[in-house]
Amino acid sequence: MAGEMSKEIWKPGNMLYPLPVVMVSVADRAGKYNIITIGWAGTICTNPPMVSISVRPERYSYSILRDTGEFVINLTTRELAFATDYCGVKSGREIDKFRELGLTALAASEVGAPLIGESPVNIECRVRQVMPLGSHDMFLADVAAVHADKKYMDEKRRFHLEKAEPIVYSHGAYLACGEQLGTFGYSVRKN
Repeated sequence: MAGEMSKEIWKPGNMLYPLPVVMVSVADRAGKYNIITIGWAGTICTNPPMVSISVRPERYSYSILRDTGEFVINLTTRELAFATDYCGVKSGREIDKFRELGLTALAASEVGAPLIGESPVNIECRVRQVMPLGSHDMFLADVAAVHADKKYMDEKRRFHLEKAEPIVYSHGAYLACGEQLGTFGYSVRKN
C-alpha cells in the first residue's frame, strides 16, 4: 500500500492526550476542605454551561461529592504544578492540603466548596447527575459561577489565560502549554 505509515496497535485505552489537569476543591458538611487532582474533566455543553469530572469511588473526595453535590474546578498553572501533583497523590483523609501547600481557600459565591485563590480560573459547580461507569463515576454538573483573576485581564477586559502559564496532563506527565499557533477560524479567514 502506497504511503503506509509505521504504526503499532495497542489494546483499547485512554490515549486522548493532552488533557486539562484540574484541582477540584470540595467541602464536607462539617466545613472540612479538600482538594483532589482530576485528569478526567471536560466541557460537555455550552447552553446550559455544563462540565464533567470522573472520580474513583475509593477516593476520599468521592463521598463528599456524592453527599454535597458541589465542587469547584480550579485551573492549574506552572506555578501550581507541584500542588497539582501533590493533591493527586496525597489523601485528604490524613492532611489538610490547603494548609500543607500554603494555598488560599476563598469563599465561593454559589456553592459551599472553596475556591483556590492561586488558581487563575475557578468554576463553581452543582452536580446534576452521577453516572457509574466502571473504574470511575462521572459527575455531570451545571456551572453555577466562574471567577477569573483580574491580573490576567487587559484594558479591553479580554482575559489572557496564557499569561498564567496553564499546564496540561499527558500520559503521566505535566506539560506547560506552548505558543499560540492560530486563532479560531484563522484557516479560512481572508487576508
